[in-house]
Amino acid sequence: MKIISGFLKGRKIEGFNILGTRPTMDRVKESLFSMIQNNIKDSVCIDLFAGSGNLGIEAISEGAKYCYFVDNNKKAISVIKNNINNLNISKSTKVLCMDYKKALEAIDVKTDIIFIDPPYKTNYIEDSIKLIDEYDILKTNGILILESDNIEKIVYSDKYNLLKEKKYGDKLIVILKKI
Repeated sequence: MKIISGFLKGRKIEGFNILGTRPTMDRVKESLFSMIQNNIKDSVCIDLFAGSGNLGIEAISEGAKYCYFVDNNKKAISVIKNNINNLNISKSTKVLCMDYKKALEAIDVKTDIIFIDPPYKTNYIEDSIKLIDEYDILKTNGILILESDNIEKIVYSDKYNLLKEKKYGDKLIVILKKI
């Protein structure tokens, strides 16, 4: 995988092969980041279910100030840490090896962007949004970027407006803005 834009453009990041994971393809990532480019500069992000850290690293490359990377898989955490160290961006990151529920409770800052790309066979998107609201960790006008294989798994409250919805093969990207 490569970083598609920003100050790290063209640099490679390590991926991994863990059952149930699917990295965001470059063309999907490029389209996604073009949709949110005006929200990235100086933002604080969370890459929930981070995998290789692909989305959070791209956000940092495009100007995010800080990113929390969350995954409960130790192999994924190792890959994320290697990618962060190889790119020399550790001062802009915090890596949390824990369940997403504990991580959302532990992150005690208001964030601007939260990437939620859980394993497809789960209801973690709905659960994550409920916890984000409960702990009030997304700023007003902050955005959620959701990836799923099924629109029915994208369940959210009236605290959000739908900004964009786009399908790429079996992948669905939904962007919500907190009001």
